[in-house]
Amino acid sequence: MSPTITQFLGRQWEQLTCKTSRWGAALCFGALFVIGTAQAAPGHWDFGLYGNVYGAREYQVWVPDGYTGSSPRPLVLVLHGCANDPNLMAGASRFNDVADVEGFIAVYPRQNVTANGTRCWNWQLPINQARGSGEASILAGIVDAVKGGYNVDASRVYVMGISAGGAMTSIMLACYSDMFAAGAVHSGGMYKSATTISGSAYALLYGSIYSPESNGRLAWQCAGSPSPRPTPVLVFHGTNDSTVNPINGEQTVRQFLQTNDLADDRLDNDSVRYTATSTSTSQVPGGRSYTVRDYLYGGRVLARYYTINGMGHAWSGGDGAFPFTDPKGPDASVISWVFLKQYTR
Repeated sequence: MSPTITQFLGRQWEQLTCKTSRWGAALCFGALFVIGTAQAAPGHWDFGLYGNVYGAREYQVWVPDGYTGSSPRPLVLVLHGCANDPNLMAGASRFNDVADVEGFIAVYPRQNVTANGTRCWNWQLPINQARGSGEASILAGIVDAVKGGYNVDASRVYVMGISAGGAMTSIMLACYSDMFAAGAVHSGGMYKSATTISGSAYALLYGSIYSPESNGRLAWQCAGSPSPRPTPVLVFHGTNDSTVNPINGEQTVRQFLQTNDLADDRLDNDSVRYTATSTSTSQVPGGRSYTVRDYLYGGRVLARYYTINGMGHAWSGGDGAFPFTDPKGPDASVISWVFLKQYTR
């Protein structure tokens, strides 16, 4: 673990306390009612519903402790995995505690059981892999709805997710690179790692049949008007993940490095290379060891890749009282925010 992250953990997590959620009652179609007044309030949930021609999705907004609306706040779109929902995702990750300390707004969309019986985001369907289409357009619409209802710093909007939510994060980073300043893919896969149901089953077990380099170009093109805009990404994956083969983590890193190679000068000229600038190993006291690989270009990190030794399909460092967590791993929630907060759009 780098000194910066170590200092952050030591300083910030001493301040974190578990809070009882104060449930709001706002629900509308296409936008969000804001609950509360201009006075600072404890961190709490607000509710919303957004819909377009591709369908509608509920979402929950964690309004951080001390929010008054007087100053713009960063926003993080958080995408849950299969058999999960916003409440379980927030509880497992403890990400709302980080939001309270750091003052950002966290937005948790909920996948409909009618759209997917196990509440997975349908990342493998082509309709959801394009800008302005399918579930990607709904998620982008949710971000815009929250930006319209809260004082959000539009230059500091981020996305992260786990498993199917991680794969969906890759889509959002690719197709809405003008919306998100950076993202974090946890136990997920690269952009368009599969384009069919059967292909997704293969990708989960063995990795994508597609080249990260060719998909890196597709990701760069998905935004519609490719521009020299970097797409910083953090990738987390356990070495013993039997649900999503760890090769998917490596493919995700390679895909976004290729995307950034094109983004820096519009040329596929290996100006951004798949060669780690630095590699370090560390150990959680009493927990798991892990390796961190950084990929720098122009003095900034374009990709950071965490591999957690022995971890399965789980949120690293999460609350063990919830499913799909591994408390023995490094704290992915804090590490994700430390990474994301460095970048502005």
